Amino acid sequence: MYVLGISCFYHDSSASLVKDGKVIAASQEERFTRKKHDISFPINSIKYCLEEAKININQIDYIAYYEKPMQKFERVLHQVIEKFPFSFYMFYKAMPSWISEKLRIRKIIKKKLGYTKDILFIEHHMCHAASSYLTSPFKEAAILTIDGVGEWDTTTLGYAKDNKIIISKRLIFPHSVGLLYSTVTAFLGFSVNNSEYKVMGLSPYGRRDKSNPYYHKFKKIINIKEDGSFEMDMDYFCYHYKVYMPSKKFIGEFGPARKKESGITQRHKDIAAGLQMITEEIILKMLNHLHKETNIPNLCLAGGVGLNSVANGKILKNTPFKDVFIQPDAGDGGTSMGAALYAYYSLLNPKTERKDFMKTAYLGPKYSTMEIKEFLDKNKIKYSIYEYEKELIKDVVDLLLDDNVIGWFQGRMEWGPRALGARSILSNPTNPEMQEILNLKVKHREKFRPFAPVVCEDDAKKYFECDLPIPRPTDFMLMVYPIKKQYHKEIPAVTHVDGSGRLQTIRKEDNPLYYSLIKEFGKYSGTPILINTSFNIRGEPIVMSPYHAYRCMMGTGIDYLIIDKFLIKRSDNPKDIWDSEKYAKD
Repeated sequence: MYVLGISCFYHDSSASLVKDGKVIAASQEERFTRKKHDISFPINSIKYCLEEAKININQIDYIAYYEKPMQKFERVLHQVIEKFPFSFYMFYKAMPSWISEKLRIRKIIKKKLGYTKDILFIEHHMCHAASSYLTSPFKEAAILTIDGVGEWDTTTLGYAKDNKIIISKRLIFPHSVGLLYSTVTAFLGFSVNNSEYKVMGLSPYGRRDKSNPYYHKFKKIINIKEDGSFEMDMDYFCYHYKVYMPSKKFIGEFGPARKKESGITQRHKDIAAGLQMITEEIILKMLNHLHKETNIPNLCLAGGVGLNSVANGKILKNTPFKDVFIQPDAGDGGTSMGAALYAYYSLLNPKTERKDFMKTAYLGPKYSTMEIKEFLDKNKIKYSIYEYEKELIKDVVDLLLDDNVIGWFQGRMEWGPRALGARSILSNPTNPEMQEILNLKVKHREKFRPFAPVVCEDDAKKYFECDLPIPRPTDFMLMVYPIKKQYHKEIPAVTHVDGSGRLQTIRKEDNPLYYSLIKEFGKYSGTPILINTSFNIRGEPIVMSPYHAYRCMMGTGIDYLIIDKFLIKRSDNPKDIWDSEKYAKD
């Protein structure tokens, strides 16, 4: 049985394909269209999923959609009516997409795909819950989902056993941790549904204790109960009836909003820190209450707030939970997977034993050696080719030791927003200047942004104060841990200002080539860690194809591209070809 999951028309459109209960392909649409956080119907992702399975649309048994549009439309109308006439402009801006797309999703699916069978509509937060629990190794788990808003829900607590998922408690719109975080993201001059992680990265530069006056300002506008539930004073917000999110009262309390691309002051840093503190306080109180209610040692976490890796790294130390699972795309992109899995296991086959849990994120497109060679030859790109992996690894290690920046393109593309060794930029973490080199010459982004360390799982506990046994979300770069103080000077390029690192661990059985490269680097450098950052530049999605990878290298300060068994040196190739119209794409 094939079930296709679809998420679209809000942000991070995606498609996922489940075959007999196992996810065999998944991708966000942005990787194909090159529009970051693309909201459009994921036609390219769907085509890829069908091609990966070698089937056509007529062989799909069910399509599962990631929300119930009529329930969501009910909430939007409620917002408009409650705040009319102040909500008129929001209504004016929102209605075209509802009329042309969101209320016509059944017809759009049938028309665009030529699909004639059943379409299942599943609640948004149930899709979040399923995306984590039904990919987890657990047979029983407590579940917390937190995001901006689904239909009405902004937060849900529940539990699951076997294939049955129960949502027991809900917080409803407009009270939302996700929308609070997005409001402050907008206030600090960053883009909503895109740059919340920048605020998280900025927060360690601020005061992370009770001396921070902005923490107390957040406490003033959010009434947090002992069980983690909360009410927000909505006089400080206007996202429920305007396009802009913070109200005049919010600005009166926190000061003038930062203009985009302007300087970042200590006030901005302290606001980010206060926000992160209040977010963690809410999450940890909710989780302690959830454990008390369920008495289950395993936790599954999902929703956009589930990508807050700083909070995630504190869960096991500050709650009674013994293990936690978060799948790689915890945000809205991951709901297409949750929809497909919920349809298969919870609705259609409730007594079927679940397949293997998600061990890797490598679910996207792959390019064969022959396809890559044809691309390189067609475009007269100069390259070296390696017959043996050991020789390739040795030469790449030599390049890294010489402080070169490497584009690393291998196998199937990752699922989710993190580069995990398939579409990564790699460099030397022992060089104290490497963070600035990468930020200014390659990534073209803000100086305060940290870079993540990748380490083989068996070396992680030597360098990091991490939970033991090491939880699976570290494989997906979803947990921040303190780096042990004695290693701060050894790996300065991945040690954030507060001494932490957003850790990625790698197991040999999951990615043997990547594992071997890290080990070999450690053999010659004495430090078995690399910088791993996403293979893209600011404002663009992570690269998907050989064309995207080569174009990215030629437009940045990346020195070498390792793509499959081919090594390409940027300085050996013409600098004016990477964006030429005559350049042959894949």
